[in-house]
Amino acid sequence: MATVLVTGASRGIGLALARRAAARGDTVIACARDPEAADLAGLDGVRREPVDVADPETCAALARRLEGETIDLLICNAGVYVGRGRIDDAAFAPEDWAGTFAVNVAGVFHTVRALRPLMRRPGGRIAVISSRMGSNAEAGGGSYIYRASKAAATNLATNLALDLKPEGIAVASYHPGWVRTDMGGDAADISVGESAAGLLTRFDALDLETSGVFEAWDGRRIPF
Repeated sequence: MATVLVTGASRGIGLALARRAAARGDTVIACARDPEAADLAGLDGVRREPVDVADPETCAALARRLEGETIDLLICNAGVYVGRGRIDDAAFAPEDWAGTFAVNVAGVFHTVRALRPLMRRPGGRIAVISSRMGSNAEAGGGSYIYRASKAAATNLATNLALDLKPEGIAVASYHPGWVRTDMGGDAADISVGESAAGLLTRFDALDLETSGVFEAWDGRRIPF
């Protein structure tokens, strides 16, 4: 049994990860801006906590509330996707760039920095939910804000892996697949259940030897 903390747990992949981890017997701390969101509030046996990952003070407040507890697996899942168009589209306002990077990149950093003292040593694991859309090697054009933010998140995870390895904490980034969620749309390839099951398998396999990897939900290595 492990203690698992998930950010962005009120819907989509985060909710599915919280649900599946709880079902297998893990102690789950599900974090969201609105922890009373209907789907999350309906989960039995899951501790719900408020946090806005873009606000470092709420991350620090979360750490204070959890003082004395040990986190085995931290899943940095909170994310936003705006600006899906191409270069001539009017979808790339400055506030969209700033807001996306505040959540998708800085939010990972704020979360990890605040909760790092609570991570198990050795054996703690941090999973950053990124996307193959942030891969330079698999660039597909368009969606510039999201792609750039996920490239930055993957880079952040790689550097955190280097810095936290001496402490016995492994860090990696993961592509959840093209998932049928509000973000992924109905035409996506896989269900949230398939994605969550695959991701948890990958998280369970993460250790100091594989720290720094960038993998898909099914174990495929993603070139960066």
